[in-house]
Amino acid sequence: VQLQASGGGLVQAGGSLRLSCAASGRTFSRYAMGWFRQAPGKERELVAVIYSGGSTNYADSVKGRFSISRDNAKNTLYLQMNSLKPEDTAVYYCAGSSRWYAPSTSEYDYWGQGTQVTVSS
Repeated sequence: VQLQASGGGLVQAGGSLRLSCAASGRTFSRYAMGWFRQAPGKERELVAVIYSGGSTNYADSVKGRFSISRDNAKNTLYLQMNSLKPEDTAVYYCAGSSRWYAPSTSEYDYWGQGTQVTVSS
């Protein structure tokens, strides 16, 4: 199973980025998938998750600015990030679970390599 994240980069505060995560080796349409991030010196945190039925959940810090979605036909996960802030700077990871409902980091079994997002002030 491979998860390939892409779309990170350097952006000014207030800008937007769209992250993509292409999955192969396993179909995730019936399982939860999520985006996580880890800033230097901090623990990895959940950013957004999407469950098999399409329902979503977001960290309070990104609500109203980020949007998670999935294209089951392409087995691809997305994260649209708008109104980016310097505190959003981190390595972003996509992950897939073996459960349809997985609200915490420990419930994700498959991880991508991460993509760096840097937001300048």
